Amino acid sequence: MVGFTIPAEVSTILLDIEGTTTPIAFVKDILFPYIKNNIKDYLRTHWEDEECQEDVGLLRKQAEEDSHIHGVVPIPMESRDGEEEIERVIQAVVDNVHWQMSSDRKTMALKQLQGHMWRAAYEKGCVKGEFFADVVPAVRKWRERGMKVYVYSSGSVEAQKLLFGNSTEGDILELLDGHFDTRIGSKVDSESYQRIASSIGCSTNNILFLTDVTREADAAEEVDVHVAIVIRPGNAGLTDDEKSYYRLITSFNELFLPSST
Repeated sequence: MVGFTIPAEVSTILLDIEGTTTPIAFVKDILFPYIKNNIKDYLRTHWEDEECQEDVGLLRKQAEEDSHIHGVVPIPMESRDGEEEIERVIQAVVDNVHWQMSSDRKTMALKQLQGHMWRAAYEKGCVKGEFFADVVPAVRKWRERGMKVYVYSSGSVEAQKLLFGNSTEGDILELLDGHFDTRIGSKVDSESYQRIASSIGCSTNNILFLTDVTREADAAEEVDVHVAIVIRPGNAGLTDDEKSYYRLITSFNELFLPSST
């Protein structure tokens, strides 16, 4: 039988987003294309804003750090006044962002700009966060049993809050106790999960991490975090060995709460 009873020592559920709570198609077919299709207009509209200039500065610094990588697009400083010069720099930012996204980079500079663009999209009602049907009822049930629920995603904390705060289920941020992104460490680095446990104030074996990525599961298991692999439509397939090794669920409904005493 797929599914299992949550170990009695678990007091915290740690959730991945893409492919776990939210369809990969939402991220790949809605969120990412929104950035690629709207970034030039966004930059033109917000160019003089302090926030936008900070985003561009971080992207420029990242491009300098990436100068040794094939295909990187440098972002020049504005060397003179005028709309033509601004357009030249904007085009470089657009090309750099497209290159990073095509290369599946997960830099904080890219994530910060994306988060600000998605914020504008959510606020205008252009985008609403999507969740699998089993997610919100399960999280409500866990909370009723006194469990803590946190999110750990490669997307920025701001992007996470936008997703949960502007969803097809309404504003469900109140269901979450906190958020972690890659500022706490890479999701494939076991030390990240130790830092999360310390931040929450629990032991690593008090956490159950739900993810669709086996490398993340392996990193969490190295420090005694409980793990389940979530199988959803559109997720990467698992090998036979992986299927026999990991605890697997296809729905949060397949996580059974331990009997209360």
